[in-house]
Amino acid sequence: MNSTQQLTAIIEREGDGYISLCPELNIASQGDNREEARQNLIEALKLFFETAEPSEVKNRLHSARPFN
Repeated sequence: MNSTQQLTAIIEREGDGYISLCPELNIASQGDNREEARQNLIEALKLFFETAEPSEVKNRLHSARPFN
């Protein structure tokens, strides 16, 4: 059964480009503009979910600290 989880994407300008980060899984990417950084992060997350062991996904999600 598939489930849906909402994840955070933080995108910030760095130098001439942008970095994107999903803090819940500690996965990052980059791009020349905001949209490219966002799309590259989505691709990185898809690849992670396709290849990671379920235990790794669970450990990363449970180790993420909630925002206060």
